[in-house]
Amino acid sequence: MHMILSRYFVLQLITTLTLTFAVLGLLVDRWWFAPLIVLAPLLALGISDLIQTSHAILRNYPVIGHIRFLLESVRPELRQYLIEDERDPLPFSREQRTLVYRRAKNVNDAQPFGTVKVVDAVGYGWISHSIRAKAIEDHDFRITIGGADCLRPYSASVLNISGTSFGAVSANAIMAFNKGAKAGGFAHNTGEGSISPYHRRHGGDIIWQVATGYFGCRTPDGHFDPERFAKAAADDQVKMIEIKLSQGAKPGHGGVLPKAKITEEIALTRGVSRDHDCISPSAHSAFTTPLELIAFIKQLRELSGHKPVGLKMAIGHRYEFFAMVMAMLNTGVTPDFIVVDGGEGGTGAAPAELSNHAGLPLHEGLSFVQNALVGAGLRERIKLGASGKLVSAFDLCRVFAIGADYALSARDFMFAVGCIQSRSCHTNNCPTGVATQDSLRQRALVVDDKAQRVTNFHRNTLRALAELLGAAGLAHPDDLMPWHLHFRHQSGAVLRGDAIYPKIMPGALLSGDMSEDLAREWGRAQPHTFEPAFV
Repeated sequence: MHMILSRYFVLQLITTLTLTFAVLGLLVDRWWFAPLIVLAPLLALGISDLIQTSHAILRNYPVIGHIRFLLESVRPELRQYLIEDERDPLPFSREQRTLVYRRAKNVNDAQPFGTVKVVDAVGYGWISHSIRAKAIEDHDFRITIGGADCLRPYSASVLNISGTSFGAVSANAIMAFNKGAKAGGFAHNTGEGSISPYHRRHGGDIIWQVATGYFGCRTPDGHFDPERFAKAAADDQVKMIEIKLSQGAKPGHGGVLPKAKITEEIALTRGVSRDHDCISPSAHSAFTTPLELIAFIKQLRELSGHKPVGLKMAIGHRYEFFAMVMAMLNTGVTPDFIVVDGGEGGTGAAPAELSNHAGLPLHEGLSFVQNALVGAGLRERIKLGASGKLVSAFDLCRVFAIGADYALSARDFMFAVGCIQSRSCHTNNCPTGVATQDSLRQRALVVDDKAQRVTNFHRNTLRALAELLGAAGLAHPDDLMPWHLHFRHQSGAVLRGDAIYPKIMPGALLSGDMSEDLAREWGRAQPHTFEPAFV
């Protein structure tokens, strides 16, 4: 009996007060009816809670049970602002976000009173410095992307904006990214949503990503359209073409843009209908085998006027990548670049299992691709990019030491234009106007102001990279080697980077001088099919 009274106490109190004020209003004065404005709806809510069948909490705790759902709805915000530690790492720690904000705003990012890192913690990493430190005056580090078959190579910054599709992010965010990239002299990847008017408005260098939906170059039934591609790729603003095979956020799964976010402009840009969700296929229809993929690379290079054409992928079955390498060797045709995306995910919202448990993490995937290309004797012909959670100059040093020639990141630049990591990207309710198509919400993002922050973040991050390289006695990211890095092992011992990311000998895949693990994967690969030669 006591339990029943305690569970229904609030409803009983509301009922009693409602009846009391109703009687007083009838017998004494009509002003006693005033509290019923609040009490009557609460009583109706309580009765509704008792008879509904969806929520056990509300049936047992009518009215007051809603507090639980209210608190649950604001839990992410309460945790972020009141509970979260500075170094809680996922998805991005407050410390990481603050670093981006300060660099984007040109605020001094110097750190007083020593490191806040736990240097004895497992995984803690550092770069060894040199007594022959260098002062690097020009921190605009650049590389040239374009192989022997490329007639229009691109001089790229070593840090660029990764895929940010119009539709997934707002028009104002796209314009801020592109205008900032133009001012800073770096590239802006379109993401799979194609080239929108907002990518073009400020004239920043564009990497056009062509994914399984062939948005911007598709036939009405969703297949690749060579004529539409050639027309769009001819634009001088388009510097490179990136064929996306898979994405770290959801490898093996096509992108999804909810119907609610598809505006008339987005539908026109992508060449899709507004009547249903825009779902990209899981795999390409333009090719089904490694040799056909290589032929597709060659076709796009010719259609684009011989601009750099490359691949983006998260690494899954290693024999499938080896099959691509075999196809390159058989045909003599190679991509101009390969971007490795980390299986730990990125800007795209994805099914939890795919985001959490599919795809090789960035560092491991990058190390594998580096060794595969070196082992096949192809590394000098192909530039290697790393796309993922790359916030600080040390993050960049790590991927450069493993083998990357350049890096791309999207979430850093989203922070630079105001993202607060509310993780509401897929709801169209982004509070800062970055990842929404709501015109009123994205009005909060002022393009000119945020574009300058994009430029600032890029410049200040590369300046920090120059300082770190100089401290190590190096002049360019190309000079970094795995042995420049050190990490704390779980045993407490210190391991050099080359013990964690061992290098393969040039041509080792061709000579057979490789580990048993790689030999097995190489033996399963076939250039004419993505199927394994044996299980």
